[in-house]
Amino acid sequence: MRRWAGFLITVAIISMCSIGVQGIAELSENVEKRADVVTIDTMKIFGDLERPEVAFLHDLHTDALEKMKKDCSTCHLSGKNFEIIPDTLRAAVEGIDRMSPKFKRLRDMGRQEVMDIYHTNCIECHTNMLADSEKSGPVTCGECHKEDEDKVMSSRQPAGFDKSLHFRHSKAQENKCERCHHEFDEKTKKLVYVKEKEGSCRYCHKKETEENRIPMQLASHLSCIDCHKQTKAQNKKTGPVKCAGCHDLASQDAIAQVDTVPRMERKQPDMALLRIKTEGEMPGRMDPVPFDHKAHEEYNDTCRVCHHENLDSCNKCHTLEGSKEGKGVNLEQAMHLLNTETGCMGCHEARQDDPKCSGCHSFIEKGRRQDTASCARCHTTLPETAATTDVQLSKEEMSATAAKMLEARKPVTDTFKDEDIPEKIIIKDMVNKYGPVEFPHRKIVQTLVKGIKDNKLANYFHSEKSTVCQGCHHNSPATQKPPRCGNCHDRPFDENNLFKPGKMGAYHIQCMGCHEEMGIKKPVGCTDCHKEKK
Repeated sequence: MRRWAGFLITVAIISMCSIGVQGIAELSENVEKRADVVTIDTMKIFGDLERPEVAFLHDLHTDALEKMKKDCSTCHLSGKNFEIIPDTLRAAVEGIDRMSPKFKRLRDMGRQEVMDIYHTNCIECHTNMLADSEKSGPVTCGECHKEDEDKVMSSRQPAGFDKSLHFRHSKAQENKCERCHHEFDEKTKKLVYVKEKEGSCRYCHKKETEENRIPMQLASHLSCIDCHKQTKAQNKKTGPVKCAGCHDLASQDAIAQVDTVPRMERKQPDMALLRIKTEGEMPGRMDPVPFDHKAHEEYNDTCRVCHHENLDSCNKCHTLEGSKEGKGVNLEQAMHLLNTETGCMGCHEARQDDPKCSGCHSFIEKGRRQDTASCARCHTTLPETAATTDVQLSKEEMSATAAKMLEARKPVTDTFKDEDIPEKIIIKDMVNKYGPVEFPHRKIVQTLVKGIKDNKLANYFHSEKSTVCQGCHHNSPATQKPPRCGNCHDRPFDENNLFKPGKMGAYHIQCMGCHEEMGIKKPVGCTDCHKEKK
């Protein structure tokens, strides 16, 4: 009886879960997804909310105002000093007339005053529109403050600013970088432009207000929308002023991309020498790393991929011992951590997820190989013509030295000659129900090599012609004649090493896993590889 009761309860739970999943799916299909959903919860600053927050559709209201020949000033006042500007920054923006992001006010007064501003203006506008037989919004409390708002869901996506978009803005502004880039001068208490010290907006403007810096969201909305509005008023082509223009995924995908983006000049080096020894610290044990800075600029859409906090050298924050500025992450960790793409090895590991690479790399254990040869792929001995210590080199000397060291590298773009690669291999170790497998060995090797021929990362780190062979022969040294699979995978399983599959398991895991990782559709069934015995 207990077993039957347990069975019935389980069936009931599964049925309820199925209904729940189906209900969620149906709800998701019925919910409208918009990028302009703004949550009005202003009254939180005065304490707990008495009624639920309001889901406000910003673009919907903007479109309605445009039909009535009205604009943003209908809801947003403009002024020189409004509440979101920190006191320490008021002198810096004095005289600048900006649109306040708050509704019908420059600053928050008391609880009742703010509540009256919303209720009076919103309800009055809606009432007037209804009187004119226009489609309008709610006029009662429960229509705005809904307990269960399930008709609209926010699909807002973060707005990015890649190098293509940056170039288009730079060109439109005739290279007047001061239109966007500024610093806060502590002496004059004003915003100033410092040439060749331009950095990402996010370096100063964080998620929340900090000291004299407003948050990134407000900074971008104040500056970007204001500029777009002014440009539009001049009947010039400009960027969006509505939420969906920046935050809708389809709109983001439709942004025109510049095919070849000219390099952003900020007196950055073409080549750099990543030093292990810095002023005032003990010398490290490793040789320096020559780094092609210019090439890495081309690989990425933004400098923030590597320079995540500022545009200083890595060892400015990440010292050998670790520092407060580097959040305790020392230089060795910053370069070698695998769980972040801001470091060298983490970024390189992420690139191995490319289908042309993942067929092999998905079976290779992640992490640093603790051997001298692996380290020497990056850490290179300084040429004899260089100074005895890299600290003594000037920036120009370091760049020239790094260029020579990089030029001396010999990339590997091919493998052994065709006649040295077995054309086919007959796998007949497990002939039973099915016949032997004819494995097109040479064709597979050639396909792998062709796929990574133009991959500079692979060309350099595949240090030998036999490196590509290690994709399948994963636990053997790089050699022209690696051992057969059966040398390791012999019995059905090894009782002393349960994580090592037997021969049949090894073949299927390796071959089928590789096809899956590389997106190869076949084989899908046994007879795609094996001929069935009659």
